[in-house]
Amino acid sequence: MSEYKTLLARKAELEAQIATAQAERKAEGIAAARALIAEHGLTAADVFPAQGKKPKGSVGAPKYRDPATGATWTGRGKPPNWIKDKDRAEFLIPEKAGA
Repeated sequence: MSEYKTLLARKAELEAQIATAQAERKAEGIAAARALIAEHGLTAADVFPAQGKKPKGSVGAPKYRDPATGATWTGRGKPPNWIKDKDRAEFLIPEKAGA
């Protein structure tokens, strides 16, 4: 049993050493990255460009409105309960002139 306890103690020591080494390497990496960013005048957008993100609200304009609550629906996805199994023409939002 003492060998088991010795091994557990050694494991704890090694895990502490690993955590310290990881923290040091991380700090070195951050310092190197900051130096490169400053040297080249980079911005966050240069380093991390937005890729494939859709702006919020890009689902589309609402096509239907519930007159009782004012809730709207674009006509995409699962229909809300207030329009489900009903004639959708009754809930159509009229298009604005010039749109």
